[in-house]
Amino acid sequence: MPLRDVLAACLVMVLWGLNFVVIDWGLAGVPPLVFVALRFLVVLLALPFVPRPAAPLGRVLAIGACMSLGQFGLLYTALAVGMPPGLASLVLQLQAVVTVVVAVALLGERPRGVQWAGVAVGLLGLGVVALGRGGQVPLVALLLTVGAACSWALGNVLVRRLRVPGGLGLTVWSALVVPIPLLALSLVVEGPGAIGDAVRHLSLAALLSTLYTAGLASLVGYGIWNRLLERHPASEVAPFTLLVPPVGLLSAWLVRGERLSTTALGGGALLVLGVALVVLGPRLGRPRRPGPGGDDPAGTEPWRAGSVRDRDDPAPAQIR
Repeated sequence: MPLRDVLAACLVMVLWGLNFVVIDWGLAGVPPLVFVALRFLVVLLALPFVPRPAAPLGRVLAIGACMSLGQFGLLYTALAVGMPPGLASLVLQLQAVVTVVVAVALLGERPRGVQWAGVAVGLLGLGVVALGRGGQVPLVALLLTVGAACSWALGNVLVRRLRVPGGLGLTVWSALVVPIPLLALSLVVEGPGAIGDAVRHLSLAALLSTLYTAGLASLVGYGIWNRLLERHPASEVAPFTLLVPPVGLLSAWLVRGERLSTTALGGGALLVLGVALVVLGPRLGRPRRPGPGGDDPAGTEPWRAGSVRDRDDPAPAQIR
């Protein structure tokens, strides 16, 4: 991969890693479900300029229900009830581990032994994080973040099962399913008064946070990411996502002074190791040989969870 593309991938990881602190910063005074709805209303401004994915709209919306509505509805709520953003950036990467398990159940995929080891190490790491969270992290916040990771993982599997191409088009068009359900749920949970008050008194922090998460993290970040996936094998691009937790933790430490316990950091390291085994495991111990697409070794894409490559399968969808 050329240095220019390596730097572009690192830039995307910085944008995505900072996303957690930026969300947490803008949440003050805004109901979390309303905040998610605002983010994706801004994303939808790009709808006239982005072609719809080559798939039935119902499939696109089904994926959006998991990867956008479910993931971010749960994540924003977790941050609102006390989940530290740095720790959230770690726990959310559990999605790679859960994707393997869900793909076995729904797609009949057969992960390799090293990937099952990654699942075990990742789950062990999550358990250690739970034990080391201390009194500063409410259990409900941790569970909501785990739920967000599971929702993202289900979306990953639906992309493959429903055969919907990933990319910027999926990011934008799947956002159609987000605002109305979340606003309706917020009406029930927080009430119309709280919503109206929040919208009328949106702070500068909330506005800037929304512009960052929608414009930079979602549209710019995923636009670059999709271009990289078009130029290079997914097995070369996907490992860059392992940089998201370090950026998230560093930014949370610098901006919020967030410090995790030694136990939580150790559990986070195990979780990232588990994700690394899942993502990089298919490349270990296999000689590199040309695949159907040219320079990609057949069957080594980490998002295929060890199954034989299908040339028509879409690239992994990561909606941030």
